[in-house]
Amino acid sequence: MNVPIWVAWVVVGILAVLSVMLLMGKGSIFIAGYNTSSREEKRWYDEKKLCRVMGGGFSILTIILGISTFYEFELPSVIDWIFPWGLLGTIMVIVVLANTICWKKPPAAGE
Repeated sequence: MNVPIWVAWVVVGILAVLSVMLLMGKGSIFIAGYNTSSREEKRWYDEKKLCRVMGGGFSILTIILGISTFYEFELPSVIDWIFPWGLLGTIMVIVVLANTICWKKPPAAGE
């Protein structure tokens, strides 16, 4: 893949801005699945916690992509594993946390 390196830096910048927005507890419209769910389904999630979990995960993904971009995707052999396994591991942790600690107690039937 022969993409100019500035394209990767633009993606890193966009991810950094998105990470900051999510860490502030804003930007739930950028969370796929949550954005399109119904009001009843959204009541099951703590929106602030979900945004912060996603923001933390995006921050880690931004750092990994930034390191890889800095080395122009030719990582030294010591950290060569960080791009594929770091991304995969971070995504798995985000999914698990979003489906465990971000749950709220279901609202009562009359609420």
